[in-house]
Amino acid sequence: MDGQPEARLRETAQDGFVPNYLLYLLAAASEAASAQFHAHVRAQGVRVPEWRVLACLADRDGEMVTRLAGYALIEQSRLTKIIAQMDAKGWVTRRGDARDRRRVRVYLSAEGRALAERLVADARTHEAALLAKLEGGDAARIKQALATLISELGAAQE
Repeated sequence: MDGQPEARLRETAQDGFVPNYLLYLLAAASEAASAQFHAHVRAQGVRVPEWRVLACLADRDGEMVTRLAGYALIEQSRLTKIIAQMDAKGWVTRRGDARDRRRVRVYLSAEGRALAERLVADARTHEAALLAKLEGGDAARIKQALATLISELGAAQE
């Protein structure tokens, strides 16, 4: 090791607790990284929670509401209202699960699929621009580190 990471840690330690606190750094980075893209989403006539649902369904069409809430980071009762609004806009449809009619699955409509695909492509472009700001292999390392953290914290909650 060349000592640079340790030197950076010593320098930032002088800045105080909050600027170096992991939870602050995660939240601040998320807020800063999301701001521009969320403005773009809203300019397309889509609210941010709707964008999250569209993105999740682009990956997992026909997902159950309970799982979709976890993927979209939205409380389930709030998500149910959002899905009803999206259904009224013609972006999604809701159907009972074939094996358990008490469960509801959410599917993209043709219009919703087109909107989701367009926004996911825009999100990929936005992400690439953000990751280009990182040096060397930092982009891959930070994504892997965050995925590991999420996995470890999720496993601890189960």
